[in-house]
Amino acid sequence: MFWGLSAALDLFEEYLNMSKRSEESCEEEKPNEETKIVQINILLFGSNDPRHVIKTMAKMYAHKAKGTTPIINFYVVDGCIETIARHIALLGIALESPESMNLRGKVHLFMDVYGNSLLRASSYQYLVGKAKSLFKMLTDDECRESMTPFLNFENLKYRERDGLENAFRFWLPKEGHIFHIQEYWAARLRKLMGVRYDHRDGAFDWDLNMVLKDREGQQICSQEYRHWRETGIAFTYPEYEYSKPNKTLAVGLVRNGDKYIHRGYVGDMQTGPFSAFGLLSADERLLQSAHGQNDYRSTDVTERNLLELFHELSTETPYEHNLKDSRRYGSVKLLMGKTLLYNECDIDAMHDYDKPWIHIEGINIRFLSSEDIFKLRNGDEFWSNHFDVAFVGYNYFAFLKNSFIKVLKKKCLLILETKLMTTARNEDIKLFEEKLMNYAKVNNFTGVINYSALNKKHSILKYKRKMDAEENCANNH
Repeated sequence: MFWGLSAALDLFEEYLNMSKRSEESCEEEKPNEETKIVQINILLFGSNDPRHVIKTMAKMYAHKAKGTTPIINFYVVDGCIETIARHIALLGIALESPESMNLRGKVHLFMDVYGNSLLRASSYQYLVGKAKSLFKMLTDDECRESMTPFLNFENLKYRERDGLENAFRFWLPKEGHIFHIQEYWAARLRKLMGVRYDHRDGAFDWDLNMVLKDREGQQICSQEYRHWRETGIAFTYPEYEYSKPNKTLAVGLVRNGDKYIHRGYVGDMQTGPFSAFGLLSADERLLQSAHGQNDYRSTDVTERNLLELFHELSTETPYEHNLKDSRRYGSVKLLMGKTLLYNECDIDAMHDYDKPWIHIEGINIRFLSSEDIFKLRNGDEFWSNHFDVAFVGYNYFAFLKNSFIKVLKKKCLLILETKLMTTARNEDIKLFEEKLMNYAKVNNFTGVINYSALNKKHSILKYKRKMDAEENCANNH
């Protein structure tokens, strides 16, 4: 919960790559067209965060430059309404007007809200102002139309809209809106560790060096991982102080007079928010290591990748990274002092951040009701043959039935997230991957690549429908 366990994907690019592979078996080539409009529907079934939406939007300009005009309709479904509120807030940061903040400030703000249990005072202040803006947008259609016309809440039930309103209200700094994240984190950590609690540093090192680094977590440094496991603060810089509660991590909000009852912190405490943007990079200079020590932390890779995506969202031009802008903290021992105490009501927003969001032509984002989870898995006739791409989060695979396949088009891309980037035992990882592969096989899907021929572990598995050559060519023409 709260972040995904696989890297952010340009889902439009993934769809095009799948289509190209399907066309390779056809002898006759498709005619060249100067401008080709491609419209696809993408289902995010429990993706936990908006990483795929952000990367896909950021790369739209590159597809247009190649002569393809994408029209992409995202359908986002999650069983927890507070997670949807968090989705919206993170999208709001990514698409914040350049007039409101500079590029690096936006990146560090996003990293704060996305991966830290405690925020900087400036990030907390932004969240307060943004909450007011989001509340207004949710309750006033004219406001939403002027600020974010590409967001659609029509599928949400009234109780779910009330849930969004509760979340946005809870983020405001009022006396009854208390979220003691440090206490919740410490109590849950003690419970999860059990008898190992007094030796938790050793357990943290084992989980990282013997488990996660043996999978795809080589870029995570020991210092940042241990600090996150102990405090819930993943992305740190020595010049910043983290003191304010990140209320986007609260779930199960129920109003009780002027106060709120909630479930404390119930998210991941073993992997961390490093997978989405912090493990891979097109800039291989940030992935170098020497004598077993990374030159750059996962935090630094996350910063660089978000700089690229947010630059492309704002300017629709390629990003060139100056390596001098990335701090080489991989092997540096940073001072990790005690987190500061905070006063819940000592700050109020100076700005409402109500400028129109950056508009990406051809993008529509529709948030679905939690009830649609069961309609989709049952292959409800309303959604029949609707989606070109479906991404299924690892913790939502349990909801799937064979009838789910009915909502996918014949020429579709199905992406299943594995449990690779968890600290589960290798036997459990393998067993879960076998379940995913068997699901695909039973429902007449084949791997986009030949997974059985690769001796490699995968955080995601990509599938397309099996078709005979004649039907495949007919569909592609």
